[in-house]
Amino acid sequence: MPRYNFPKVVVTGMGAVTPIGNSLSEYWNGLIEGRSGGAPITKFDASDFRTQFACEVKNYDPTLHINAKEAQRMDLFTQYALSSATMAVEDANINFDELDKERIGVIIGSGIGGMWTYHHQQQNLYERGGKPDRISPFFVPMLISDIAAGHVAIKWGLKGPNYATVSACATSSHSLADALMILQRGDADMIIAGGSEAVVCPMGVGGFNAMKALSTRNEEPSKASRPFDIDRDGFVIGEGAGILILETEEHAKKRGAKIYCEFAGIGLTDDAFHITQPAPGGEGAVRSMSLAIKDAGLNPEDIDYINAHGTSTPFNDRNESSAIRTVFGDHAYNLAVSSTKSMTGHLLGAAGAIEAIATAMAIHKSKIPPTINYQTPDPDCDLNYVPNKAIDKEIRAAISNTFGFGGHNASLCFKAYKG
Repeated sequence: MPRYNFPKVVVTGMGAVTPIGNSLSEYWNGLIEGRSGGAPITKFDASDFRTQFACEVKNYDPTLHINAKEAQRMDLFTQYALSSATMAVEDANINFDELDKERIGVIIGSGIGGMWTYHHQQQNLYERGGKPDRISPFFVPMLISDIAAGHVAIKWGLKGPNYATVSACATSSHSLADALMILQRGDADMIIAGGSEAVVCPMGVGGFNAMKALSTRNEEPSKASRPFDIDRDGFVIGEGAGILILETEEHAKKRGAKIYCEFAGIGLTDDAFHITQPAPGGEGAVRSMSLAIKDAGLNPEDIDYINAHGTSTPFNDRNESSAIRTVFGDHAYNLAVSSTKSMTGHLLGAAGAIEAIATAMAIHKSKIPPTINYQTPDPDCDLNYVPNKAIDKEIRAAISNTFGFGGHNASLCFKAYKG
């Protein structure tokens, strides 16, 4: 049984802008087809950078969902978020005029916020004589991480809880976790939740290069993200957004909503170990997964699939595999474990949201996306990583993991919905 007698929370709509598709259906089809989003960087001249490729969003047109004049006053991360939110609202078939807008919230996180805005405004300042009157009055409103949630609320007049979470790569998993807790305690009926990121820019790529965190496989960018493979050499930076519509079961059923799955439990911990490296053996991840399973009222043997954090870095993949073995024991070898970052790259603050969407769709479709580019097994990573090809599998319950710099760990548990 769940730890508390909370109302059920369900997923009723999803929207995504990703390196492998700019809608829910395109994104999901890309995952199942095993499509890589890795390609040479087009957003700036990366020829002097150690890493010259990324998983960029492609063929994105903000005016499909945003007024052109308004889009000019938004950073790219906000555009991605608002487009994804619009698609999620459409997917959930929501008519806000029929609902109590004071009981609908928005929680959309970003690990870094408007990095392109900072880049352009700094250029304006220094390339035009250092005069402060060259700074746009929209600089701060475009830069701040919470502005995406603000724009979504303004678009539909939503007056419930509204803010952003910021916890590095765990950011949007914390957005979803907060949304779950608010819905469970009865402070809202519906939350639009997720995350967005747009940091494929000189300082974003340069900063991670300086840390030696990124893959430098410049000759084959589509094969550079290779989680759990012994030849992995770093993560591939990505961009985009993912938004989920979460609501109480009662509210969803009352308005006749379709239900993808139940959002059943969360586990939130910290390593308290190192600013970038995970704790030995994935100790923090052990606790976050264990708490999520307990919160959902399940046992480890009830979990059929894990959408792994799976960054394609030596430390993460080894420690996450160790954590899974610790939590699940012999059952770890019955699990399907895949990293969709092998296809999308690492979307930093948006990773948790697009991976939660992948997990919810895997449950809904009874199909598990693969880990592509898996060629040479690592003896320290000995689980079933669904290599290179999607599989059909009925999923009773699944976990989505995200872990961030600062030691932040967030595990989300989703269940097949039974009304």
